[in-house]
Amino acid sequence: AFWQKRRRGFQKVTNGGKTTLTNRLVQTLPNCCVVHQDDFFKKTDQIEVGEDGFRQWDVITALDMESMVNTVKGWQENPVKFARSHGVNLSPEAEESNPENTGLHILIVEGFLLYNYKPLLDIYDKRYFLAIPYEECKRRRSTRTYTIPDPPGLFDGHVWPMYLKHRKEMENKYLDGRKSRDELYNEVYESIQNLLLNNS
Repeated sequence: AFWQKRRRGFQKVTNGGKTTLTNRLVQTLPNCCVVHQDDFFKKTDQIEVGEDGFRQWDVITALDMESMVNTVKGWQENPVKFARSHGVNLSPEAEESNPENTGLHILIVEGFLLYNYKPLLDIYDKRYFLAIPYEECKRRRSTRTYTIPDPPGLFDGHVWPMYLKHRKEMENKYLDGRKSRDELYNEVYESIQNLLLNNS
């Protein structure tokens, strides 16, 4: 067997469909783990209130990014151990081999500010950004229920402006979040398969 690690990054506008896409890929790709940026939000009392009057959930300082980077490094150091500790079913080859000579392992890192944090930029083999128009994004956001409900005016006063600001800071391949779930999945899955074939 050969040792091969692949990292994918999925960034998106709020409610763009990245979690749905990620979950489907995790079910179909071999030895695939995922790190969700949403798992690294700081506690509410640690989130600053900005000049716009809203808690600044959509900025990098709202997240414990050092902890997130350490989690990704944990996967890089031993993907077999990482997978087992996260309840991921490994292929028989991966289960029987030691971490130094096992086969293919894939890590998907998904979140809304992945490409605006320099320490993470060098780890990705492939990057995707899901984009949807303002009207569709606002409609989807209005149908979601959050633990901390959005205060009136949050989307127009903070969420969308922060998305536009962060999008300007990066250059990526954009995926059209208006496509069907099947179309998005097929596009990304084919891209990943091509990358794996070209590097095998």
